[in-house]
Amino acid sequence: MIRGIKVIIAGVDEVGRGPLVGAVVTAAVILDPNNPIQGLNDSKKLSETKRLKLAAEIKQKALCWALGRAEPHEIDEINILHATMLAMTRAVDALSVRPEFVKVDGNRLPKWSYQGEAIVKGDGSVAEISAASILAKVARDAEMDELDQQFPQYGFAKHKGYPTKLHMQILAEHGPTKHHRMSFKPVIKAMEQHGIKHA
Repeated sequence: MIRGIKVIIAGVDEVGRGPLVGAVVTAAVILDPNNPIQGLNDSKKLSETKRLKLAAEIKQKALCWALGRAEPHEIDEINILHATMLAMTRAVDALSVRPEFVKVDGNRLPKWSYQGEAIVKGDGSVAEISAASILAKVARDAEMDELDQQFPQYGFAKHKGYPTKLHMQILAEHGPTKHHRMSFKPVIKAMEQHGIKHA
């Protein structure tokens, strides 16, 4: 037991299942009930300014936190669902404190050794999952901003890799980068348009 905590609970969430580019990023967070954080919510419902402020506070106040990821080539090899489960497992395994129970956003748990529960829309109702969603979103957005510096013509800072109208137009014009998920249909289509063979 840690400082009066009856059960050590970790919250887990992912960001990046839908995009056509980049890793799927997950976070696992064990909050400290003696050091509460106000304003936690589903990261998608928070402004970027609020997310960044909360992310810094979570890193400072949480008992521990960790990120996990699965790279585009892993997504292509094992599909996005299995890659997401792998990234979630990596995040929880990386925690410096082993949780006794893990709450995961969504409707399924990875096949792992942890006791846990999948909670639909947990990112808006469970503080630990909300915190994880914020850390994962901030981390992945930062990666998209970095990718935007490398490939300014792709607009990654704007669409964050999601299949927006803008991204689809750019993909058709320029073809995919090495960071795109080559197994996703819009990317396959763009490869075909540019005469690139899919491995």
